[in-house]
Amino acid sequence: MTTEADEPDWLKNYKPEMHPPSAIPGKKGFTPGLSGNPNGRPKGTRNKKTLALQEFEKEGSEIAKRVVEAALAGDMQAANIALQRISPPLKARCEKVQFALDPDGPLTTQAQQVIAAVADGKVDPDTGKILIDCIGALAGIKGTDELEARLNQLELQMTKRN
Repeated sequence: MTTEADEPDWLKNYKPEMHPPSAIPGKKGFTPGLSGNPNGRPKGTRNKKTLALQEFEKEGSEIAKRVVEAALAGDMQAANIALQRISPPLKARCEKVQFALDPDGPLTTQAQQVIAAVADGKVDPDTGKILIDCIGALAGIKGTDELEARLNQLELQMTKRN
């Protein structure tokens, strides 16, 4: 333990500020209902994003024209901006695939069939991963259904005993 005599000079006159403790356990410093700005936002103040959007609406078409003119003059950055706005980014498309899959078989067998189709080159690896993820999601759904059925059965047994 340090005594007052052991404290450095700069700490001798220090008095910690006492903030009201939070009413929410585990949360420090803020008490619900007490604002750091009790007057709130001044009336008539407009959002900065709204102001910027309104300014852009006034001059937006002129800006777009200048970007297109710059692109036509050979400015590659302007061309990139224009092309990004004109055409959406390309998305990967999955082709229809056909391979032997037993929809009534166990899920592990179905996953093995997908892996075999990937190995044989009938299905590309990305599509195979998507199919295996779907089988995994189906396994989770089936597991939930089975738990619900077991729970219903247990509840029915409990009501019969009472």
